Amino acid sequence: MKSPRTFAHVDTWVFDLDNTLYPHHVNLWQQVDARIGEFVCNWLNVSPAEARNIQKDYYRRFGTTMRGMMTLHGVSADDYLAYVHKIDHSPLEPNPALGAAIAKLPGRKLILTNGSVDHVDAVLARLGFAAHFDGVFDIIAAGFEPKPAEQTYRKFLGDHAVDPARAAMFEDLARNLTVPHALGMTTVLVVPDGTKEVVREDWELEGRDAAHVDHVTDDLAGFLAGLSHPK
Repeated sequence: MKSPRTFAHVDTWVFDLDNTLYPHHVNLWQQVDARIGEFVCNWLNVSPAEARNIQKDYYRRFGTTMRGMMTLHGVSADDYLAYVHKIDHSPLEPNPALGAAIAKLPGRKLILTNGSVDHVDAVLARLGFAAHFDGVFDIIAAGFEPKPAEQTYRKFLGDHAVDPARAAMFEDLARNLTVPHALGMTTVLVVPDGTKEVVREDWELEGRDAAHVDHVTDDLAGFLAGLSHPK
């Protein structure tokens, strides 16, 4: 059995956004999830129950519901993103402990998300540590091809000149760490705090024992703070 990769060599820190940089139990994504369901329902003129089934089917098959709606139904990405990210960000509260831990990491900090830059900006503003990040690679930069597609990670690495062997990836979905690990990145799965109720599909919570997951944490701020003075 191989030992998990370490962080001594890492100089680029890559973070997913939703349910990674803020706690799962905030359930902010639940609002987005509901807006996606409404969009599918209205666009396809189907019942809410049928829209829910379609939404989750596309999410699993295409990486995002948006990709499925674009591919199969000709939906405009701009219209979709504007609708589904029109949410109340007020449940998010400043997290100075996480901000301080991120700020102390040596090297660059980047965000790689299937969301939009506008959504990233709104979330980071609420959390209070937008200044700690050096760049964002969103679904638009990815050409609307979401994680876990390999070409999306490769485009991200190229656009931001990231050496995967010197990078770490933090994600809340284990399947989104498969390609980063194969490319050489150190991988960290961020899981829900077991004491709080979260709204997730069963499959979204799987994979913490997978070979492509080097580390697992339910406390990202504490985990990063514990990486004291990596070189």
